[in-house]
Amino acid sequence: MDPSGNDIGVVGLGVMGRNLVLNMADHGFAVAAYNRTDAVTREFSSEIGPARRVQPCYSLGHLVESLEEPRRVLIMVKAGAPVDAVIAELVPVLGRGDVIIDGGNSYFQDTQRRGKSLAAKGIHFFGLGISGGEYGARTGPSLMPGGPKHAYESLRGILEAVAAHVDGEPCVTYLGPGAAGHYVKMVHNGIEYGFMQLIADSYALLKQVLGLSNEELAAVYAEWDAAELESYLVGITAHIFGRRDEKTGGSLVDVILGEAGQLGTGMWTSQSAMDLHVPGPSIDIAVAMRNLSVLDDQRQVAPTMLRPEPDLHDIAAPARQSTDGAASRLQKIEHVRNALYAGLVITYAQGFAHLRAASESLDFGLRLEDVASVWRGGCIIRSAILRDIKVAFQRRPGLPDLLLDTQLSRAVASRRSDLALAVKMGVSAGVAVPGIMTALAYLDAYRAEWLPSNLIQAQRDYFGAHTYKRTDQEGIFHTDWLGGGEES
Repeated sequence: MDPSGNDIGVVGLGVMGRNLVLNMADHGFAVAAYNRTDAVTREFSSEIGPARRVQPCYSLGHLVESLEEPRRVLIMVKAGAPVDAVIAELVPVLGRGDVIIDGGNSYFQDTQRRGKSLAAKGIHFFGLGISGGEYGARTGPSLMPGGPKHAYESLRGILEAVAAHVDGEPCVTYLGPGAAGHYVKMVHNGIEYGFMQLIADSYALLKQVLGLSNEELAAVYAEWDAAELESYLVGITAHIFGRRDEKTGGSLVDVILGEAGQLGTGMWTSQSAMDLHVPGPSIDIAVAMRNLSVLDDQRQVAPTMLRPEPDLHDIAAPARQSTDGAASRLQKIEHVRNALYAGLVITYAQGFAHLRAASESLDFGLRLEDVASVWRGGCIIRSAILRDIKVAFQRRPGLPDLLLDTQLSRAVASRRSDLALAVKMGVSAGVAVPGIMTALAYLDAYRAEWLPSNLIQAQRDYFGAHTYKRTDQEGIFHTDWLGGGEES
């Protein structure tokens, strides 16, 4: 590190940007920091003081001039037009061999476009997926870089230093060309959607069907997080149920409105999977449920309009569960735990299958073992399960689906009955558990030797002459369904 110049510039001093600046500075890098609003830059500079090697800059030109060559600029602004605006300002003051890194949640096709445009000018462009939130940015995130491989060495030292570390390995590696990094981050977020829906389903069962208090919920999720369900999301769930509300004195979670927001990455994941003809129903249903959660006005009326018949409602009454013995209650909690575990593995499987298909279609050359390794620490979907997933891809790099791995397939198959019992608990009580239901349906369809899709293809041929294949001979066939004739 040359003390005469800064190692990297960061544009955008929001929560993520400023925490990454501090993370870099803590690891001995000299950082130039810039925000479009001067007051934000001044405030940040006054907060950190002169001890760290952070230089406040009040123009992009000033920031670029302060950098050692090749100049590296990390953009941490809102995805979309703001990224293009910053790039447009940077291009005139950068030169051949310099590097622009976009650390936001940019759409992968935007990253592809920007990379091609900047390459024509001799400027290297990296899409850098960053996961871990503000705490991860400060202490060690999971980093997913994609871009020109020959230029990665200019970033490696900084990225490996600031990333999370697991078993002495940094949670970052070069993933592939173009938008490989942002694509992996997009699918990461899709898996995150699926996980959060599964955990919400387990919460619904434990609370509405089994009647657990928030204190009991905190204890259950903490216990789960200490065993095979060890993961960031299960861990924070335990913490959430233990948090008190300063205004009411009750549990904070109980006064949070049940409308789940989204920034679009889950939807992008679903759309991209459909474009690739890769099934990802666990992510699809998670996106759909967030959309349904905001229909609050309609859901206030629907309970009256859609009340089941009295006899059905009677057998579904959640209050019935309170008469169960303690042993039965504990057994049902165990069923929910096992169902959650199976659901998480199934969602991972869908996400990794999606990445394999995208890698082949877009020429990313992804090594799925590397993706699993990068996700083991720092990121939102980190979990103990990823250790088994990494080993699965080490055993068989060409593994088409995690559900075909010998170890993971046994783990899921042995919990199929738990998935079914969890679904039965929800259905019997009239409690929606769409994530768990979808995981079970996907598992049963994936392992089925026969699916009723032959009927669907017959219907397509009937009304649209879309043809079909036969089980008993080669060829493509069409039937004149009204006239009774068959044409090959």
